[in-house]
Amino acid sequence: MKKKAAVDLLFENVSIIDIAEEGKGVGKTNDFVLFVEKAVPGDVADIRVYRKKKNFAEGKIVELKTASAYRTTPFCEHFGTCGGCKWQHMTYEAQLKFKQKSVEGALSHLAKIDVTGILPIVASPVDKYYRNKLEFTFSNKRWLNDGENRTDETPDMDALGFHIPGRFDKILDVKHCYLQADPSNNIRNSIRDYAKQEGMSFYDLRNHEGALRNIIIRTASTGELMVIVVFAYPAQEEVDKLMDFVGERFPQITSLLYIVNQKKNDTIFDQEVIAWRGPEYIHEEMIDANGKTIRFRIGPKSFYQTNSVQAVKLYEITHDFAGFKGDELVYDLYTGAGTIANFIAGQVKEVVGVEYVPAAIEDAKINSRINQVSNAKFYAGDMKDVLNAEFVAQHGKPNVIITDPPRAGMHPDVVARLMEIEAEKIVYVSCNPATQARDLAILKEKYDVVKIQPVDMFPHTEHVENVVLLEIRN
Repeated sequence: MKKKAAVDLLFENVSIIDIAEEGKGVGKTNDFVLFVEKAVPGDVADIRVYRKKKNFAEGKIVELKTASAYRTTPFCEHFGTCGGCKWQHMTYEAQLKFKQKSVEGALSHLAKIDVTGILPIVASPVDKYYRNKLEFTFSNKRWLNDGENRTDETPDMDALGFHIPGRFDKILDVKHCYLQADPSNNIRNSIRDYAKQEGMSFYDLRNHEGALRNIIIRTASTGELMVIVVFAYPAQEEVDKLMDFVGERFPQITSLLYIVNQKKNDTIFDQEVIAWRGPEYIHEEMIDANGKTIRFRIGPKSFYQTNSVQAVKLYEITHDFAGFKGDELVYDLYTGAGTIANFIAGQVKEVVGVEYVPAAIEDAKINSRINQVSNAKFYAGDMKDVLNAEFVAQHGKPNVIITDPPRAGMHPDVVARLMEIEAEKIVYVSCNPATQARDLAILKEKYDVVKIQPVDMFPHTEHVENVVLLEIRN
């Protein structure tokens, strides 16, 4: 080891042995843990440390001595600067291996669950252009890439793209994004170019000024397309001209909407949506558990799994784990727009869905009507308040509970309620194995973990979905 400065250390010939969240490789030297940008397990490299803590440090590769067999060439020009797709320098096979390992580690270490019978992770059939929704941000504070002119000459600072990790006020101007299929890139680039040409002001994220704030693009397997332009402080003439341009340039847009959001945050759930052309929704389709095509209405505020193809697989696994006989009462907790509830309704006696967001419950009810589902009921409210003894007394004790909570997992009161209800089976769907493990550590006092199935919903990221079947112990 060569010491250069108090926080500028060089570690030589470091072996990268694992990969952590945020896509950083993990190395160890003298029991000191290094988190290394763009490193891949199997690499051997000299590492320059730029941030040091008591027991770990963060660093960059200054010389790659031996390249890992898992290493591959990133396909995106924005790799390493953009906050997304942080694992694209690893082969997809390697990504699956380390996602499986992360699920095993979370469940065995945090919940002390035997994972020897875990099923192999389900790969995504496509690893590019798999998202059906993306949101881009306008900013007058563009991130300047290495080598760009930083002299007194003022560069063009307007950008439309993604936030730089850790920098709320800096936006990477995205040229081509591999996450969403055509015409997503063309729509984004055309709107940005038009706005610059017309001299429209891009949003100032610090001072909360400017006309243009966000665009949201939603695509569907049906071919329907939604574009939402979010303004902040525009003149109505600017709104009219831009919306006319988008509508004329992209006649394939089936739902063209806009919002004027002057809040300090970007959330649109409490904002009025104005339809410029077409309805305020698009439709998604999938084949349900009975082999029937079902349709879902997707509005600007609707939640829907962002990988449509893998969403079907996730619901099929959930259905198969539950092993329905046809006479079950099912509670579908955190039901969202009722996607799982409507997917399984034809296989059970009744489904009762609960969700925090009232607009999502309205979507769920509409989706039931569209698909002529008459045995599903939906209720809005905070799960820990809704799912009480009176609710169970009113609707009946469920045979099966399906729960698909947000990344934070279930509230302790909800876990306690599940322990009291004592349903025969619980199918726990999670996008965060760590919080899932925390909840399973409590549930396993009464339940056996029977099946574990990881599912890759988001290639080239560290995120992994996991489905666990629990059966009550007699």
